[in-house]
Order: sequence, then C-alpha cells, then structure tokens
Amino acid sequence: MSMNVGSGGGSNAEPEPMMELNMTPLIDVMLVLIIMLIITIPKQNHSVNLNMPVGTPPPPTKEPVVVTIDVDFDGTILWDNEVVPNRSALEGKLGAVAAQADQPEVHLRPNKLVAYKVVAGVMATAQRLGVTKIGMVGNEQFQ
Repeated sequence: MSMNVGSGGGSNAEPEPMMELNMTPLIDVMLVLIIMLIITIPKQNHSVNLNMPVGTPPPPTKEPVVVTIDVDFDGTILWDNEVVPNRSALEGKLGAVAAQADQPEVHLRPNKLVAYKVVAGVMATAQRLGVTKIGMVGNEQFQ
C-alpha cells in the first residue's frame, strides 16, 4: 500500500486530481473469475477406450491359419512365397481373407530395404478391405 502525499502548496491550494487507478479491486475480481473458470471446466479424460475381453478365453482347439505376405526390397509382393502380379490380385486375395468368418492371421514381413510407401499401401489395403488379424513379423532386422 502506498500513500498519496500532496505537493507542498499549502492549505489554500486546490487539491490535484488523483492520476493513478487503484488496481487492487480489479485484480481481486480477475482472480475470482479465474478461480470460477477453473472450477467450472470439466475434467478432461485422457484415456483410450478399448474393448477388452471379459474373463479367460478358452484355449485354442486348433492351430490358426497363417498367411504370410513378404514384401521384397524392390517392392515385389509375395503371398505365401508366390509372386502377386499386381495390386488388384493382392486386393482379391485380401478380400477373400476378409470375407471369411474366422479370418486367418496375416503376417506382413517387409524387407529392410523396401520403400515405406509399398508396405503402407499393403497395410492400408488390408485395413480398407476389413482384415482384422494382421501383424508385422521380422522386426528384429530393423534393430
């Protein structure tokens, strides 16, 4: 707190108008508004909702069917060690996998030297067609 001391003009002098604005009430009001804003903001939920299985799943009765897709260093795509001639043939094979009620596991094994866009294209095609059991294998070559 400060004290405003007038000039030494004496008692006959006209009082000078106060040139400073008292900031204390303004700051008090702003603090109250900030506290009210903080209280009224809803709590943010930073979680990812997952559909987790309930209980213990039964042990598998048979070995899962596995389809292996290899992507060679030059972008050649191999389906169970057979060359896939073009993208439409790959889409046909992935569509057949997606149409099955019990989908086989699709193991995608890219070469270390292949361009990323080729592997991303295969994964995007599989996702677009509805293949749900897909995984990357052979990642130890990238370490």
